[in-house]
Amino acid sequence: MHPAPHPTADAAPKKRDTLYLQVVVAIALGIFIGWLKPQWGIALQPLGDGFIKLIKMIIAPIIFCTVVAGIAGMGDLKRLGSVGLRALAYFLTLTTVALVIGLVVANVVRPGDGMHIDASKLDTKQVESYITQGKAQSTVGFFLNIIPKTFVSAFAEGEILQVLLLALLFGFALARIGEHGRPVMNLLNEIARVMFGIVWFITRLAPIGAFGAMAFTIGKFGIGSLVSLGQLLLTVYITCALFIVLVLGGVARAAGFRFWKVIRHIKEEIFIQLGTSSSEAAMPGLMEKLERVGCAKPVVGVVVPAGYSFNLDGTCIYLTCAALFLAQATDTPMSLMDQIGLLAVMLLTSKGAAGITGSGFIVLAATISTTGNIPPAALAVIFGIDRFMSEIRGLTNLIGNAVATLVISKWEGAIDESKATEILVEKRG
Repeated sequence: MHPAPHPTADAAPKKRDTLYLQVVVAIALGIFIGWLKPQWGIALQPLGDGFIKLIKMIIAPIIFCTVVAGIAGMGDLKRLGSVGLRALAYFLTLTTVALVIGLVVANVVRPGDGMHIDASKLDTKQVESYITQGKAQSTVGFFLNIIPKTFVSAFAEGEILQVLLLALLFGFALARIGEHGRPVMNLLNEIARVMFGIVWFITRLAPIGAFGAMAFTIGKFGIGSLVSLGQLLLTVYITCALFIVLVLGGVARAAGFRFWKVIRHIKEEIFIQLGTSSSEAAMPGLMEKLERVGCAKPVVGVVVPAGYSFNLDGTCIYLTCAALFLAQATDTPMSLMDQIGLLAVMLLTSKGAAGITGSGFIVLAATISTTGNIPPAALAVIFGIDRFMSEIRGLTNLIGNAVATLVISKWEGAIDESKATEILVEKRG
């Protein structure tokens, strides 16, 4: 049994269509204020932080209700296992492709050549906390962290994978007891409707959040930082853009979807992510949009949250480009075997990078600390522009997870073809 359509799906469509325009204007104003009056921009940081906190507040209950209701209503638990296996196979394939592309581009373009930076003379105060967090990362620790300390702590701490684990166990148990669990399932369906209603109200504040976040970013780090390390920035942006259009676009088209229609369908979420530099800020809206287009609730509930830890294509491109840039900038020799070793480490460290600002930098620190080739102090070189690279890697991650959900839904036959055809497939005649 599935809940009735969410209130957000049909409520005030005309107003919703203008949300992305409001966010675009807000981003432009934020850039202008941050550039013209940096101190004002820095002072506006609470607007962006507040919006992100509002969204994060609602993510855990949405994931829990969506996944539990979807699993309990599916009835066929073997099919859910098939969804999980296909999702993991898809994630591993696409992230490996992204890592390899980033590695190849960084070797061809070589954005760090000629800088000749002495890492021992760098001021590392700003990046010490990231290096410390990076060293603390481990594969065993990551998987153990998926298990929450208590049922409630997963929600209190907002750990997505912990909430997903609890939702899977709760959903399995609910499906196992059959009709006795129907009252609980009905309650969760209604709670989910309310939660998506709350999301609708919160997203009305997206322009304010985007304005504050962008004003802070420009005010704090300055447009000048874009120029000083522009070659790396341009390399990452162009590589991510080509990956989105050629790889993700090709995957979507191969599955029978019109890629640019997919982009238009999630345009509000794209601009919310760009404005706030946080992929999580767009997660609830993305889940609602994918359900609206016909993807089955269990598939959306499993693939999207899992994708935010295991399917981070943009982060993978950033990791390889940034790591090799630092090696080139500090004249650190990296043989082919060293680079293959770096790639192998990144296949592990890139999994579990949360879709929040700064997480990609922590994962980069973890990778550099693990391999030992590149001096960790070199991270100080790119700290000033990391926030700007967070924009494009987050955007790539967002679109990658949208395409992944559509494709896996299609593979599983878990998509309403009539809805998908109406919204995402080009009409003829």
